[in-house]
Amino acid sequence: MRILVTGGAGFIGSNFVHYIYRERPDWHITVFDKLTYAGNRENIAGLDENRVAFIQGDICDEAAIDAAVADVDVVVHFAAESHNDNSLHSPRPFVDTNIVGTYQILEAVRKHGKRLHHISTDEVYGDLELDDPAKFTPDRPYNPSSPYSSTKAGSDLLVRAWARSFKVAVTISNCSNNYGPYQHVEKFIPRQITEILEGRKPKLYGSGENVRDWIHAEDHSSGILAILEKGTLGETYLVGSNGEKNNKEVVELILELLGKDPHDYDHVNDRPGHDLRYAIDASKLITELGWQPKYTDFREGLKATIDWYVANEAWWKPQKQATEEKYKELGR
Repeated sequence: MRILVTGGAGFIGSNFVHYIYRERPDWHITVFDKLTYAGNRENIAGLDENRVAFIQGDICDEAAIDAAVADVDVVVHFAAESHNDNSLHSPRPFVDTNIVGTYQILEAVRKHGKRLHHISTDEVYGDLELDDPAKFTPDRPYNPSSPYSSTKAGSDLLVRAWARSFKVAVTISNCSNNYGPYQHVEKFIPRQITEILEGRKPKLYGSGENVRDWIHAEDHSSGILAILEKGTLGETYLVGSNGEKNNKEVVELILELLGKDPHDYDHVNDRPGHDLRYAIDASKLITELGWQPKYTDFREGLKATIDWYVANEAWWKPQKQATEEKYKELGR
């Protein structure tokens, strides 16, 4: 199998590259990444260049993406602008990358007759009430609330339209919040970990009651592989591992695992329009494709993630100062 991974030098994409590299040694992987602030060649350093090729390029560049797609069997499309705070501050890059970039990929796979797996988010469904027993399912209506989630919803709809109108071979997966190695320090869990490691208190938006359904990036990767090998074309699968925790619980657990007082954190201004709760029903992926997550114990997965950041200060340290200066300007 020859596979093209867009955004493969980013957080979730690079975890997927490492997973496929280990689990499918006969596959050839081409990573296509623009190397914005969230992409890093170091995320895929040390992999055999005979098995993993790298192309620096923009998915909005028609010629570049066309040439890359022509040489592979399957495209797995991770590349996206994905940080809610950034989308509220500057929405335009999200429109360009998430909408226009996905369009260019769809046109390339249509032209060359390739298969596409499109990676999306549970945030396209909006949010749930904190006391609502329901979870997101693949047939839930879309109700995005931010420029990020609305552009991801738009990209999903483009993929569905190309499948119906042009018979492009596609699958879609919507995943809950990922955590694990190689995640930029602007994101919630690595930000709190690195604040503590630098001797500062972690930051909690508002009251911290907002609930996220956490999944380790390795489990997300194994779910995508199951879809690639067993999934039905045209279908949407939700990937989650029953990891619902509110932000307050997560911050307190990080503090505890780092040997600190679990209540030693600061409250900061809440994000505008902050979604209350996400929750994934992954039963379709489990029952139809036989997938099972590895990190069913969030504490275990979080401890492994903390250990990675402790051991890899040289990776995250260069990002940290600029990230915190940006948050300071936003009052968060």
